[in-house]
Amino acid sequence: MPEPGPTLNAILLSCLLAAIVVAAYVLLARRGRRQRAMRDILDAADALEARLRTARDEIEAVAGPQGGDPVQDAMKEMLRQRLWLRDHGEAASLAQLQDVHDGIEKARQRIDRQLDRIEEARAPTV
Repeated sequence: MPEPGPTLNAILLSCLLAAIVVAAYVLLARRGRRQRAMRDILDAADALEARLRTARDEIEAVAGPQGGDPVQDAMKEMLRQRLWLRDHGEAASLAQLQDVHDGIEKARQRIDRQLDRIEEARAPTV
């Protein structure tokens, strides 16, 4: 069998280079999605913590200081999520990161509903 000519070698080299470029693009795109997911989680966590502080202030304004902190458990959960993200975020799948983000968003929505109820309770009745 004759040795492949320079044209076949050039085609094989071009295919190999194309495969390397595609693989590099896929890895960079995946890394970009992971970084966006991590940034979205941290932004959502910051927003939830701000809402929790607001909720604590609102509850204290309505009920007065009762010795306990009604949002302390939620704040502890946020800290637990941040520690998990720090320890496992780089190895977590995008689906796991999305689950964490979804959980934070659901918690924020629950706090928003509670704050709406507090506001309704504070509104003067007509």
